[in-house]
Amino acid sequence: MKFNRIAVLAIVAVGLTYYAAAQMGMGMARPPSIAGVFNPEVGSGAAYLMDRKDGGQKTSVEMSVVGKEGPGYWIEYTMQSPHGTVYMKSLLAREADNVVIQHTIFQMPGRPPMDMTSMMKMHGMQSEESKADMRANAENLGNETITTPAGTFSCEHWRSKKDGSEYWLSDKVSPWKLVKMNGKDQTMTLTKVITDAKSHITGTPVSMEDMMKGMGQRPQ
Repeated sequence: MKFNRIAVLAIVAVGLTYYAAAQMGMGMARPPSIAGVFNPEVGSGAAYLMDRKDGGQKTSVEMSVVGKEGPGYWIEYTMQSPHGTVYMKSLLAREADNVVIQHTIFQMPGRPPMDMTSMMKMHGMQSEESKADMRANAENLGNETITTPAGTFSCEHWRSKKDGSEYWLSDKVSPWKLVKMNGKDQTMTLTKVITDAKSHITGTPVSMEDMMKGMGQRPQ
């Protein structure tokens, strides 16, 4: 059975967010995350400009640490879609050398927040993980001072042994210490350091399953 228009818009918006996340060097179909060193501090965050080397559209994204729950941290992502500002937050926790997704909530403009956790688990998305520290498989190129629209930072300069991407990292940036990344397909540059970050997601989250049941539909 097909989704009605509201459900289709929800999935499209999720897809747009995941696509933008993929442009940052991650896999599709999981909340945005970036390579770096996991360094969450509640209330802090960073905004980036992603610039594709193939001439594609530049994309801006913000990620902020908006809360702590048990061993995990709520990381909220702010992105623009054709329908307006989209928010998604994920509860990320470090397990050994990895950062794993435990929970995900998504909100489109003018809509109540949706709890996507069970749907993502059903489709094998929630088990996705990122390395907590990219330096474990990278070459240290020394220290370097670089200037971005967010200011001047004293950084550690690293080159990935996997794909040759270069990273500039600073303890002054959270949640991933990333100041700049120069990859094969695109660059990411810090445009703003965020302080006193708070969640933009409002209202009580509704599960995707409950939303579909209320519409007389079944999630597929």
